[in-house]
Amino acid sequence: MSLYTEWTENLENIKTQQEYNDFFKDYMGKEAECYKNILGNKNPVVEGIIKDLAEKNDMTAVQFIGFLDGANNSFKELLVLEDLTEDSEIKAELDFEKLLWNMHDAKAEWLYGMDEWNNIFDEEKRKQIKKDYNRSKIVINENKIGRNDPCPCGSGKKYKKCCGK
Repeated sequence: MSLYTEWTENLENIKTQQEYNDFFKDYMGKEAECYKNILGNKNPVVEGIIKDLAEKNDMTAVQFIGFLDGANNSFKELLVLEDLTEDSEIKAELDFEKLLWNMHDAKAEWLYGMDEWNNIFDEEKRKQIKKDYNRSKIVINENKIGRNDPCPCGSGKKYKKCCGK
């Protein structure tokens, strides 16, 4: 069984809220430490053998695959996680802007709020990324119906006299 399959099965086998809380309390602390190491060293490259990287970050190989799964969309080139084993050697480069954006998208405040981001971007740049992220989530309905337009329900009446009441 691949490490990635084992990771996804571990997530699927969580049955209760308590199991969920325990699983993620343990995992999220380790995930945050990985990011602290990466951001603190200003090194966007994650490279090495999976079991060595996991050990270096005080994780199991399966947990490290979970970390890579979360970071995968932030790498300049996606990793094929299903093919990775404990002995696989990887070299992946993070795009720090994309990483910060994705952390906002995941609503992972414990990650995008880390002080280590000060090593990467100044406060203005971080605010700009957050602002751009927020703007990307605004939905604008361009097909607005005017009150005097025909009703979209097909009745033939004006919108204000039909469904617009």
